Amino acid sequence: MLPYGDFLYFYLMILALIPAIVVGLLGKRIKWYGLPASLLMIYLIFGKSKQQAEYLILFFIMEFLLIIFYSFIVKKFKQRWLLWIMIAIGLSPLLYSKLGNIFIHKELGFLGISYLTFKIIQILIQIYDGYITKINVFDLAYFILFFPTLSSGPIDRSIRFTEESNKVITSRQYVEYLGDGIFKILQGVGYKFLIGFYIQTHFINVILLRPHTLLNTITYMYSYSFYLFFDFAGYSLIAIGVSYIMGIKTPDNFNLPFISKDIKEFWNRWHMSLSFWFRDFIYNRFVMTAIKKKWFKSRYTASYIGFMINMITMGLWHGIQLNYIVYGAFHGVLLIATDYFQRKSFYKKHKKKVYFKIASTFLTFNLVCFSFLIFSGFLFK
Repeated sequence: MLPYGDFLYFYLMILALIPAIVVGLLGKRIKWYGLPASLLMIYLIFGKSKQQAEYLILFFIMEFLLIIFYSFIVKKFKQRWLLWIMIAIGLSPLLYSKLGNIFIHKELGFLGISYLTFKIIQILIQIYDGYITKINVFDLAYFILFFPTLSSGPIDRSIRFTEESNKVITSRQYVEYLGDGIFKILQGVGYKFLIGFYIQTHFINVILLRPHTLLNTITYMYSYSFYLFFDFAGYSLIAIGVSYIMGIKTPDNFNLPFISKDIKEFWNRWHMSLSFWFRDFIYNRFVMTAIKKKWFKSRYTASYIGFMINMITMGLWHGIQLNYIVYGAFHGVLLIATDYFQRKSFYKKHKKKVYFKIASTFLTFNLVCFSFLIFSGFLFK
């Protein structure tokens, strides 16, 4: 069963949410019901796919024990190389899944493995950094298996999630959570099942039946870009809304990305939980290490190499196909060009002028749409 994919899922989800609503309205902590509810929904999602269910169970046991083990051993052995070994082990199921899907064309993972892996890696890094000093097994299991964001995020942070789940919410506060949650769900349904579905049916599916002319390619580029936003933003809004009803204010994932004035701003508005994860755990750590160890003469060189590593890695995360790699590299180049341009006097002189903001927004929008055309694989067919 695909999460948020059909009426049956929504019906079963609503049934599972009713006890959470009752508990919330009584002013009690929902987390004690939240984990059993998540297990129930996971069973419904994977119940008809024995192979995916087995992969998920093995993944959870392995990663759960890995975190518990590392939280104990790091107290005596806090070497960076040990962290890299833990990260490599934590990444191994995802790499196994990605490579298996590409080379032997067999499904070796399960729905949501990428997002769960991000949760595991950030916990390991934050244990090493000292932000996480004690592991509560219930809270850890709840964070990993939290069903609203299981398959496609948004990617939450364990410390923030645990604070949210343990926070006492009064009945009056929960009414606000419930209202906001229902509104986000309805907004997400409108995005995904009305606007997204309309664009897919009347534009994308029609264009795919036509020859690859310049006009069809341009039409497809804009159609796919808007479809991608409304489909994914809609899904995210539904997941966030369900999280609110479960008493967890999951962070927003999109913030009007198509009005961004430059590529940097775009990545602060598009798929924010993913872009912030890559920024915090890949880009920032690489640049800080490079500057500290003086790998390069200029900090700008470190930053620009960091941009390329960050964005190509993001592309590879989607898959090792050429379109994803080119997509990541393209955004890396755009970030470098943006940073270089913004250090020039022309930008500093004109950046606050209305005409410049309009032109920058127009250019950014079209560059982003072209990147999504690359991402779609349409140009590689």
